[in-house]
Amino acid sequence: MWKYILKRILWLIVIMLCVAVVIFVILWFVPGDPAQIVLGTGATQADIDRQREIMGLNAPFIVQLGRYLRDVFLHFDFGNSYVYGTPVINEFAARLPRTLGLGLISMALNIVIGIPLGVNAAIHRNSFQDQGLLIMAMVFISVPQFWLALMMVVLFSVKLGWLPPYGITGWKCWIMPVLANSLSGIAMNARQTRSAVLETIRADFVTTARAKGLSEKVVIYKHMLPNALIPVVNALGMQLAMVVGGTVVIEQVFSFPGIGQYLLTGVSSRDYPVIRGSVLILALFSAVITLLVDLFYAYLDPRIKAQYVNYGAKKKGGKK
Repeated sequence: MWKYILKRILWLIVIMLCVAVVIFVILWFVPGDPAQIVLGTGATQADIDRQREIMGLNAPFIVQLGRYLRDVFLHFDFGNSYVYGTPVINEFAARLPRTLGLGLISMALNIVIGIPLGVNAAIHRNSFQDQGLLIMAMVFISVPQFWLALMMVVLFSVKLGWLPPYGITGWKCWIMPVLANSLSGIAMNARQTRSAVLETIRADFVTTARAKGLSEKVVIYKHMLPNALIPVVNALGMQLAMVVGGTVVIEQVFSFPGIGQYLLTGVSSRDYPVIRGSVLILALFSAVITLLVDLFYAYLDPRIKAQYVNYGAKKKGGKK
């Protein structure tokens, strides 16, 4: 099992290298001169040439790429923002906890609310709870997040005046961003859990557990739900990566000072160090979440764990 974990970590490093190279190449071909962006439209050509020399932009492409990879992966230096002139890593240190907090709180609501709703709908199949869940899931999965966020601002801030429309001056500022970021995930989790429970509810081991005279609560939560959650866990990992990535839009709508807003500000002003660093941070989070989900999935499913054990035993046997 430890060899599998080490292998996945090595693949994670390879993925991050590929992401860094791809985003650097994409921004290399984007029209615009970073030196002119730094100096502004009033700079002369001599000033631009001098600034390009200072920024190392006159070096060949492969040299610039090598410097960038060295600075990021060996020195953890993402460079300085063209617009603000401050180190990008300092902004990450201030903004990343907010983005992670927004994503993790939203994901906690997705799990705490979505899974029980799905279980309840599956147990009461074709009842009004089930039909109501299906309608709710269809609505919140179909509605775009940015539209839902804007409607929340109009209703709760402009019309009712209950919640602040932007910023993070207090705990009330988190309510609308968290809700806008989690409603679609709650609907997806509820629908996924409903489908998984319906597939498990007629399994032989569930029938056997009921035949033993176990209570319905024990049958559901001890025998049926752990097996039904195996495919749900896999989906939850992807959802968590999507929730954190989706905060880009939510943070912009609510002026929430996180990585997403920082990324969009960098895109609008062609601030290449900000764009490259933000993309790398979001990609790293997604890769780590995928790794953790795979490991937890193997822990839940004994068949997968047995495959790794048998694979290691065969290799030892072959060496002998």
